[in-house]
Amino acid sequence: MNTPYPPPFFTPAPETAAASRMTDFARWAARHRGVEADADYAALHRWSVTDLESFWGAVWEYFDIDSETPYEQVLAEDRMPGARWFPGATLNYAHHALRNLADDDVAIVALDESGSGYEVTGKRLRSQVASVAATLRDLGVGAGDRVVGYLPNTPHAIVASLAAASLGAVWSVCGQDYAPKAAADRFAQLEPTVLIAADGYLFNGTKHDRRDAALDLAQALPTLKATLLVGHVGLPWPSRNHPSLVVPWEDASTRSEELTCTAVPFDHPLWVVFSSGTTGLPKGIVHGHGGVLLEHLKTLGLHSDLGPGDRLLWYTTTHWMMWNLLASTLLTGAATCTYDGSPAPLTHPDVLWELAARHRVTLFGTSPQYLLGMAKFGIDPSVHDLSSIRAIGCTGSTLPASAYPWVRDHVGDRVLLASSTGGTDVVSGFAGSTPTTPVWAGELSAPHLGVALAAYDAEGYPVVDRVGELVVTRPMPSMPLYFWNDPDGSRYHDAYFAAYPGVWRHGDWVTHTSHGSVIVHGRSDSTLNRNGVRLGSADIHDVVERLPEITEALVIGAEEPDGGYWMPLFVVPAAGVTLDDVLREKIKEAIRTGASPRHVPDEILEVPAIPHTRTGKKLEVPVKRLLQGTPAEQVLDPAAVDAPGLVDYYARLGADRRSRMSAEA
Repeated sequence: MNTPYPPPFFTPAPETAAASRMTDFARWAARHRGVEADADYAALHRWSVTDLESFWGAVWEYFDIDSETPYEQVLAEDRMPGARWFPGATLNYAHHALRNLADDDVAIVALDESGSGYEVTGKRLRSQVASVAATLRDLGVGAGDRVVGYLPNTPHAIVASLAAASLGAVWSVCGQDYAPKAAADRFAQLEPTVLIAADGYLFNGTKHDRRDAALDLAQALPTLKATLLVGHVGLPWPSRNHPSLVVPWEDASTRSEELTCTAVPFDHPLWVVFSSGTTGLPKGIVHGHGGVLLEHLKTLGLHSDLGPGDRLLWYTTTHWMMWNLLASTLLTGAATCTYDGSPAPLTHPDVLWELAARHRVTLFGTSPQYLLGMAKFGIDPSVHDLSSIRAIGCTGSTLPASAYPWVRDHVGDRVLLASSTGGTDVVSGFAGSTPTTPVWAGELSAPHLGVALAAYDAEGYPVVDRVGELVVTRPMPSMPLYFWNDPDGSRYHDAYFAAYPGVWRHGDWVTHTSHGSVIVHGRSDSTLNRNGVRLGSADIHDVVERLPEITEALVIGAEEPDGGYWMPLFVVPAAGVTLDDVLREKIKEAIRTGASPRHVPDEILEVPAIPHTRTGKKLEVPVKRLLQGTPAEQVLDPAAVDAPGLVDYYARLGADRRSRMSAEA
C-alpha cells in the first residue's frame, strides 16, 4: 500500500494564478492551437514536449517575435545534437531587449552594497547602447567579432553586451575577482577585438582596485584593437603603456547616435559563457540569438511571470549564467536591478532585503546558501516592507526543505518560493515553479515548458519515484550551438550525449515524482555509493547544515585502491564552536534520523573551509580526486576556486591519510 503524499507546502491563490501570464498563455494556446490546458499545467507541459513545432511556434507568436525574414519551419532537424531551429529567420536579440521599454520607464536600477544607486530609463539605455555600438563599429567590430568584458554587475555590462549583440558581435564577460590569467584563459580562446574593463568593484566594505589587473589582461590578449576603460569606482587610470588603443567609457557611451540592430540568422552566436573550468581550459559554450530569445522569454515571461511594471533583483556575478537571465529581464518589458557588492556585507547583512523593499522588487533571486545563512544568523527580512515581492527565486544548488518555513515566516506567506535547477549549458532552467502550480517543500514543482525531462536508470529507461539521471529527451532551442574551438563537435557530444545516444545527460541525480515534481539529489558524478546503495550528497548537507553549530558541510565518497570505500564528512564549525566527540555524535544522530543510517559518514573532520566554484557550487568531484591522490594540476585550475589555497589543503589531507593507511597495513 502506497503512503499518501503530503499536501503541498504552498498553493498559489486562485486569483494570482488566473492573472498570471502562464494562464494567459494557456488560454491563448487553447484559442490558437486547440490545446485543452486552461487550468492544467501538466496538460500544457505534455503538449509543449510532444509537439515541439506547435509549442515553440506558439511562443514565437505569443511574444510577437520580430523577424526581418520569416522562418521556413520551426524545427528542421529534430535530433540531438544538431537540432536546427527556425531556419530562414533573421532577427536580433538586442532589438527585442530594447523594444518593449518605454522612454520614461525605468529599465535598470543600479545598486551597490552601500545602499546607493541610480536609475537608467529606457530612453537613456537605448541611447547608451547606440553610442557604444557606434564606437565598437568605428573600432572595426562587425558580425562574428568578439567583444569581452572584465566587469562587475553594473549597467555598463548590460549596455556593452547589448551594443555587441546589436552589431552581431559575440559577447563574453567575467567578474573582476578573476585574476588576469584566469580571465585570459577564457578570453584568449576567443581572440577578441575589444576589451571593456572597469577600474574596480565593491565587496564587503572595500573598494577593490582592478586597474592594473585590467591592463595586465589587455596585455595578455594580443588580438585587441582597443580597450574601453570604465570608471566605475572613481579611480584614475595609470599612465602606463597600453598594448591597444584606449577609449574612455565616457567618450564611448555619450555620442549622439541612432540605434540600428543587424538582423542575423536564428542560430548566429550571441554570447559565449564559460564552464567553471575546474580542469583544463574553461570550455566556451556558445548560444545563439534566437534560442536565447525564445528560451528567456518563456522562462522569464511565463515561469517567472515578469512583464512591464515588474522589477527583478537577483544576486549574481557577471560570470554566472544568472547574469545572462538578469540582463534578459528587459525582453519582458520589466526592469532589472544590477548589484555590485557582497550579498551580506558585515556591516549591513540585510542590505539586499532593504533594497528590495525600497525599490519595490517583485522577483527576488538568490541562492540556497544565502537563505540558509540568513536563517542561521538570525537575520529577519520582515523588518522591511517586502509586500511587493511575489516570488523568491532560488538556484545554484539544492534548496533543502528546512528553508521553506523560514521564507514563509520571514518574507511572507503569500510569496512563492521558486526553487529551480538548470545550467550554464542551456543558460536556462530544466525544472522549477510556475505561478499556477503547487510547491512541495524541498521539491521543484514541475519540469519547465518545452523541457522533456526524465529520470533514467542505469539501463536508460525512465523511472518515476526513484532516483535516476536527469536527462532531456527532446531538443531545446537554447542548447549550445557548439563549444568554442571544438571543430568536430566531439567535446560537445562527449559532454552530454555519450551516456545515452541522442539524449542529453546533464549529470544530476533527480527523482521525477508521480505527482509531477522534481527532487534534485546532487551531481551524479559525485554520487555516494555505500554498499551498492546510491545516496545523494545534498540529503546529508541539508541535515547537517541545519545544525546551529555547523556553518557548512561537504561529504565525499572515495573509492580506494584496495577496494575499500571511504566516506568522510568535512564540516566548518560556527564561530566559537569546536568539533568534539559530543558534536560528532549529534551530527551522526541528526543524519540517522533526518536521512538514514546508511548516510552516516565514516569520519567527521573539521576543516577551515569548503571549496566552491566561483559561482558558489561545492567542488565535490575535485575534492574527491584530490583525496584519492590525483595531482592537483590534473584535477582543477586553482583560478576557478573561490579559495585557491584550499586545493593544497585537501591534497595534503589525502596524502596524510594514504600515508597513515599504508603504515597501518
